[in-house]
Amino acid sequence: MNYIKHLNAVFQQFSKDSRLNPTHISLYMSLFQFWNMNRFPQEFYINREEVMGIAKIGGIATYHKCIKNLNDWKYLRYLPSYNIFKGSKVRMFIFKTSSEQALNKPETGFEQALIHNTNINKQKENINKLKLPKNKNEAVAFFKMNNWPEIEALKFYNHYKSINWKLGGKIKITDWHATASNWMIKANEIKKNEAVSQNKDNLKTSKIKDYDQPL
Repeated sequence: MNYIKHLNAVFQQFSKDSRLNPTHISLYMSLFQFWNMNRFPQEFYINREEVMGIAKIGGIATYHKCIKNLNDWKYLRYLPSYNIFKGSKVRMFIFKTSSEQALNKPETGFEQALIHNTNINKQKENINKLKLPKNKNEAVAFFKMNNWPEIEALKFYNHYKSINWKLGGKIKITDWHATASNWMIKANEIKKNEAVSQNKDNLKTSKIKDYDQPL
């Protein structure tokens, strides 16, 4: 896959498609960046917070609406995951200019362009050096800066370090700050659910009370 020809063709298609707005195009380019970082596979895992961050999309509803539009309009295939520990997947369609093959035809893996191993490995190493915490103290400092519990910072650091800083066990984390924010959202949800469960337990009693007795 020649990504320069692909981008020329996809922008040609953008100019013809009156349904698109700037948010659709920003989201598409964000997904293209992750596709590029993963060496243009047929499918790849995504993290919603990271994609929204690059696309500069502030609302989850807007994100879901736009990515579903891109799926329905045949710019890509969106494969949502309803498992909080496993990311959704995206399949990007290959675009070609009008003088070449028809638009939106997915190519096989044999047609994917391979970037030179040395260069791509250096790019990934540089990304990881910039995007991952150097040690647990850096993670704790970030959590404290956001007024989050230190214990959650240690849990977060130990968990992702043990699985080699990967989301869903497959895709490398590219922005650990966004991943940490998502961690705290889930941690707060768990605490709320536990509190609700505890309140329900407190309402239960096996003791027979005599309500005729004065207080």
